[in-house]
Amino acid sequence: MQAQRKRGRPAIADLMVPTQLHAFDRQKPPAELNDEETEVWAAVVSALEPDWFNPSNTPLLAQYCRHVIAAKRVAELIERHSGDLGAYLDLLQAQRAETSALKQIAASIRVSQQSTRTHRGNARTISQIRVPWQKADQG
Repeated sequence: MQAQRKRGRPAIADLMVPTQLHAFDRQKPPAELNDEETEVWAAVVSALEPDWFNPSNTPLLAQYCRHVIAAKRVAELIERHSGDLGAYLDLLQAQRAETSALKQIAASIRVSQQSTRTHRGNARTISQIRVPWQKADQG
């Protein structure tokens, strides 16, 4: 006995049922990261879509994690600093260098808020985020 078809137009909910689900494993941290860097890795990877990163992103994401921890350590040194002005200025310069590196890598791997927000501050959908290999007219 065949199942009866519904008469009339199909419901939108029936049309939106995915025909095939794709499960994506989140990118695993490389073994060379220490515990603190692995925590940063997990925080970044879990904050984005499961398929956001692929194996080709691993070196940059690992370096991003290293810079986060290095920036944290420099900030701690600045906070505890009580020595001469020259050493303090060197720490500030190191902090600027870490911040610059973090900004560059975050933009490159598209984890900065600017890369995931519209000009009005609204979250972009995945279809609105253009990856570098797409042409501008492809959306």
